[in-house]
Amino acid sequence: MKYFFCVLLAAASLTAGAQQPVLTVEKIMQDPKWMGVSPSAYRWSKDSKTLFFDWNPDQKQKSELFKTGVGTQKPVRAAEGEDEKAIGSAYIYNTARTLGLTEKGGDLFLFNFKSGKETQLTRTNEREDNATFLTDGRIAFQRAGNFYSMSLEGSQLRQLSNFLPGTGAGKSGLKKLNVQEDWLNQDQKALFDVLKDKEAEQARGRRGSRPGFRPLKQVYLGDRAINGLSISPSGKFIAYRLMEPASGNRQTFVPNYVTASGFTEPIPGRTKVGEQRASYENFIYDTERDTVYQVKTGSIPGLKDLPDYLKDYPKETEVRKKANRDRDIFLTGPYWNTDGSRAMVIAYANDNKDRWILSLDAGTGALSLVNRQRDEAWIGGPGIGAFGTNTGWIDRDRFWFQSEQTGFSHLYVVNLLTGKTSQLTDGRWEVQSVLLSNDKKTFYFKANIEHPGITHFYRIPASGGKPEKLTGMKGANEVTLSPDEKWLAINYSYMNKPWELYLQPNRAGATAVRITKSTTAAFDAYAWREPDVVEFKNRHGASVYARVYPAKTPHANRPAVVFVHGAGYLQNVHFWWSQYFREYMFHNLLADQGYTVIDIDYTGSSGYGRDHRTGIYRHMGGKDLSDQVDGVKMLVEKYNVNPESVGIYGGSYGGFMTLMALFNASETFSSGAALRSVTDWAHYNHGYTSNILNEPFNDPIAYKRSSPIYFADKLKGNLLMCHGMVDVNVHFQDIVRLSQRFIELGKDNWELAVYPVEDHGFTEPSSWTDEYKRIYKLFESTLKKQR
Repeated sequence: MKYFFCVLLAAASLTAGAQQPVLTVEKIMQDPKWMGVSPSAYRWSKDSKTLFFDWNPDQKQKSELFKTGVGTQKPVRAAEGEDEKAIGSAYIYNTARTLGLTEKGGDLFLFNFKSGKETQLTRTNEREDNATFLTDGRIAFQRAGNFYSMSLEGSQLRQLSNFLPGTGAGKSGLKKLNVQEDWLNQDQKALFDVLKDKEAEQARGRRGSRPGFRPLKQVYLGDRAINGLSISPSGKFIAYRLMEPASGNRQTFVPNYVTASGFTEPIPGRTKVGEQRASYENFIYDTERDTVYQVKTGSIPGLKDLPDYLKDYPKETEVRKKANRDRDIFLTGPYWNTDGSRAMVIAYANDNKDRWILSLDAGTGALSLVNRQRDEAWIGGPGIGAFGTNTGWIDRDRFWFQSEQTGFSHLYVVNLLTGKTSQLTDGRWEVQSVLLSNDKKTFYFKANIEHPGITHFYRIPASGGKPEKLTGMKGANEVTLSPDEKWLAINYSYMNKPWELYLQPNRAGATAVRITKSTTAAFDAYAWREPDVVEFKNRHGASVYARVYPAKTPHANRPAVVFVHGAGYLQNVHFWWSQYFREYMFHNLLADQGYTVIDIDYTGSSGYGRDHRTGIYRHMGGKDLSDQVDGVKMLVEKYNVNPESVGIYGGSYGGFMTLMALFNASETFSSGAALRSVTDWAHYNHGYTSNILNEPFNDPIAYKRSSPIYFADKLKGNLLMCHGMVDVNVHFQDIVRLSQRFIELGKDNWELAVYPVEDHGFTEPSSWTDEYKRIYKLFESTLKKQR
């Protein structure tokens, strides 16, 4: 009997083993539909009873429209266009939230929420948008670069501004024509009667030929572009920004070789870091006084402050001190309170070192300081950067914003009446996104309070208090709140479980009900790993987090592979499904084949506060590289890997790091695969690079110690480089230049694989497969080789 039982156990083990598929590069790099397609694009109906989403449970060519009800909580297919009817448009509400304005096809519509009636307000060839309610009951909207108002009782239409292109030659306060322009102007009018008639007609209009008509001030824009128009709730002030485009910037072109025409065709690309920047000036038009004045930025404190890095360039420091000029800045806003009695402006320095929150006196254009955040590295963090600002009004006097003042992005509220600023959240964690409730009494926010790699949805009173956790599932909880704020649509995933939809009542401790099941039988057949999430101290004493995939059965050589995520400021050591899902599956394959794999949130990664975020300032390939080396040291000590059999790979920033590792840490890394790599930061874009390294002509030291091309002579290990030929982000030119350096240096331990139809992010499964077969071959041939 005992023998029979053992036989049964052995048979069961064989059966279980047979059911576990063997991973191959071809399998995991095929069209991702083989895994299943997760739901996406969640949107609630106006009545908060139905949630619509896109989903493709049958792996069709494209996703279809689905819905689920808060009562039924089951996914069903929805009729085409059903979501548009149930959701309606994105409305701008009046104060009482009884009326809503929306734009459809360039026309404006008014929706009455009490009667359910929709009224079309405009039907014109021109586009009307940027609509809002004014405090006197009128609405205001933008048409062809000007603001208009309309009375909802009688539909009286009134033009509020008169911005005009050109110079308005000869008019007071406007640009005068030069000799050539003046001659051409006079000659044109002498030649063409239509121009003389038009000028006469404009003159009659300016004199007010219609009874009771007061002509609007003609505000000429010259050659500058107008943007950022906003109108105060009273309709009295119109704020706008004039942009002087940069000149002299040279644009790069990416040659496209595989074309329908058979000819090489250039793809317009970007400029390089250090480009000339557009300049901006902000103005206010007072509609009652019919006058224009500039927003006065000269009083902003610290405009002349020089960055600390200039200490490395004493001659340049003296030049700038002597010039004593204000730094260039960019203003966002104004952000008006409900009744228009207060307005706030946020200013950012072009050198990325300062952000100012300022109170605007709309009647004079004067600014006064409310909050200044200075960072000698660069201003950033969740909800803080110029293009990711989270801010707004709680009531007439209280304005909220986020700041890294404590080293982590947290919520702050300033009371403009008392001048007091209060910090609402605090701790060694980040507020990552914020939403203010409809009644303005509660903040909802996503944060990683429990662990840097776990996010939950919280709420806190706008007056302050203790955060209350609303979600309960370990991993990532991305919430879409219903319009009535009674339901949470949760996009949830775990580290080995892709994203699925859950519904939960909006209260702490409530059960989240799973709505979708998206993964396929083929995907579910493999037991995908939960990697170890570990913490280690780097050589600087800071905590660094990593995912480790221990080898299932270590190869005799005990090899290890380090994966380096891209983007620099990105998090990949967490408890949810990775955006690097192909790499995640590849790491499972490597672990099956006897490798131990580590994936590190190195210095510069997101989710860990200001010091970690800016730790690579002026030296990319510094602390971020030493973190990889320290991670390998931890693997040797705790996972028994062979320090002489360690490889490294990654794409984009990860490719850059791979190059730096092979050049500057060859004692640790014996082989590496650098994918779509930045090889010289002076050839990357401005927005990203200038934050971290300043500008090449201002801070050449930072570029020389951060760019792999300057260290190409140190290559010792085995290097594979892969790059798309139509990459408009990291140009193919980058890898060509480095290849030429290798040729000139006589290096022979490198190879380059090119992908003629691929941009920065590969799209063709055949390209993914070819690339990762080469990576796998590199590691198999070098890391398992007995020395």
